Amino acid sequence: MALELIQAVEQADSSEGLLNAVKALAAVSSQQAIPTLIAVLGYNNPGAAVAAVDGLIEIGEPAVLPLLEQLDGYNYGARAWAVRALAGIGDPRGLEILLDAAANDFALSVRRAAARGLGTICWEQMPAGEVLDAQIRTSKTLQQASRDPEWVVRYAAVGGLQALAGVVAAGTDWLLEVRARLEEMAESDETLAVRARALLAKQKLSFS
Repeated sequence: MALELIQAVEQADSSEGLLNAVKALAAVSSQQAIPTLIAVLGYNNPGAAVAAVDGLIEIGEPAVLPLLEQLDGYNYGARAWAVRALAGIGDPRGLEILLDAAANDFALSVRRAAARGLGTICWEQMPAGEVLDAQIRTSKTLQQASRDPEWVVRYAAVGGLQALAGVVAAGTDWLLEVRARLEEMAESDETLAVRARALLAKQKLSFS
């Protein structure tokens, strides 16, 4: 089944045909589809790329290493879609890519996806001795993203900070920094939606 669907993607002769073929391939969640779905990320077809990202996220962990192996050779567009896939999967092997993208990518949509993804890292999959340092670095990057000039990135950063703070022990030192930053955003961010999201995060985390 997967092989037929892969062939349909490779033989698609129109934008609409490609989109439909990719959607069908993504729907089967087959590991055989991973190379083809990754290849689609480099096509100049945003609709097909979205479908491919969804398919890679659904496949999950098996797609992470192939995505990471392809990143260096990617054109920018494909790299941006790959970041979104890694953000959606949440595997800690994608952490370095997400940290860099959240802080440095020139596209606000990529920074937003990376910030959101940093909040959903599956820390239990990381060696225990590496978790604390990784979480501290993630907190610092999300706090940097919370000062992004684009409000949608700041909004995503609040969600990332909330998710991160929700999985650490209450006595963790850097949690105080997160608390202070959320309080600051709830009071003074220039965008109402971001202030409201920060206030919600404070309430969910039981910050007074």
